[in-house]
Amino acid sequence: MSAVDLPGPFRRALPGLAAPGTGVATPGAADAPDSVGQAGPGALAALGAAGRARAAAHAAERAAHAAARAARATRRRSDDELRRLAAEGAALLAPAGGPEASADEVAAWAAETFGDLLAVACSMADLVLPHVVAQHAPWVDVLFLETGYHFPETLGTRDAAAATMPITVVDVAAAQSVAEQDAEHGPRLHERDPGLCCALRKVAPLHAALGGYEAWVTGVRRDEAPTRTGTPLVTWDEKNRLVKINPLAAWSFDDLVGYATQHSVLLNPLLDDGYPSIGCAPCTRRVAPGEDPRSGRWAGLDKTECGLHA
Repeated sequence: MSAVDLPGPFRRALPGLAAPGTGVATPGAADAPDSVGQAGPGALAALGAAGRARAAAHAAERAAHAAARAARATRRRSDDELRRLAAEGAALLAPAGGPEASADEVAAWAAETFGDLLAVACSMADLVLPHVVAQHAPWVDVLFLETGYHFPETLGTRDAAAATMPITVVDVAAAQSVAEQDAEHGPRLHERDPGLCCALRKVAPLHAALGGYEAWVTGVRRDEAPTRTGTPLVTWDEKNRLVKINPLAAWSFDDLVGYATQHSVLLNPLLDDGYPSIGCAPCTRRVAPGEDPRSGRWAGLDKTECGLHA
């Protein structure tokens, strides 16, 4: 299997992911004498069969979990009940005058408290958050906003995660395709009115998707931007009417990298190509050393958030 040998802080190969900006996987491990590329036809056939068997087992396990969850048909609790749980969780995990709970402790509480009605939001910049949550809630729904504008590397990361991790990736799409949006609002709406574009392709679809859940988990960190410094571990999300959980709020970027390295978590190759914050391709640029990590988002515009966390 081909691999990308990432430079920079990650220093590890991501099997099957495309090289940054190319859409083509680089040789990487194939240069080694015992690589797949130098194996005989019999060995290649065996490897292919083993890969198909793993994929089939993965799909069967995911389907079995989905069937069991459907059979449980868990009822969503009232807003008042969920508000109470949010307050209790905030007091338990971030007590006044006491240390905050770890990300693992927050994820364990979330899984125990909300079970089947827990969802994780993931932009596919990395799979650290789904990995943390899946330790306690295997096959948890991972919501991915399919805006129609993503980098190929982001879509590749999503596909790799769905194929290899014990999670259930759910593509959340806008009501209109990009072509339909262009027909109604004109082409390149993201250039003329990025706020409206984000509202149509991110905020509204996520709001609709969250309607069936009791809590959602995000990867928001306090060190990402001045607008996020006050991020709590647990809060009530009035806009979406459910509990919002931020297990990684106290983490730094180095903490994220350390966890990914320790647990061999999938990472988007763009992270090592100058994109510390990854959004839609037309609205994301590379960030120079020393710049705010989110300065590459909507560069040159009076906009710092897409609206999901504002």
